[in-house]
Amino acid sequence: MKAPINEQHTLPVVEEQVTIRKRNRVTETLQAHTVTHEHDQPVEADLSVQTIRIERVPCDRFVDHPIADRQEGDTTIISVVEEVATVTLRLKLVEEVRITRDTATRRFDDTVKVRRQDIIIERVQPPPDTEV
Repeated sequence: MKAPINEQHTLPVVEEQVTIRKRNRVTETLQAHTVTHEHDQPVEADLSVQTIRIERVPCDRFVDHPIADRQEGDTTIISVVEEVATVTLRLKLVEEVRITRDTATRRFDDTVKVRRQDIIIERVQPPPDTEV
C-alpha cells in the first residue's frame, strides 16, 4: 500500500547542550626571600684642605693715588691708605694686607661596608586537590 502524497511524517530531533563549570585549583606555590651579603671594600680619595694666612706688611710711605686691590699668584693684596693733613693733601700707604691661600693634599684611606642582596625563589608543591 502506498502512502498518500499529502501525508506528513514527524521526525524526532535530538538537541545537545553543554554546560561548562570552572574551579580554581592551586598547582604550585612559590616562596621568595632575600639574602644580604656584606663585605669590606677599601676606598681611597685625595682630600684638599685650604687655609688662609693673613699677613700685615707695614709700608709707611706716601702715594699719589689709591692703589687698587691686586692679585699676585695665590695672594690677594689690599692696600690700606689714610689721609694725612699737611700743607698739601697726600696719600700715605699705611700697610698692605696680604691674604694667601695654601692648598694641601692628604691621602684618605678607609674601609666601608658594601651590601649586596640576592633573591632565592623556591617552588613548593601544594597538597593534592587544593582549591582556591
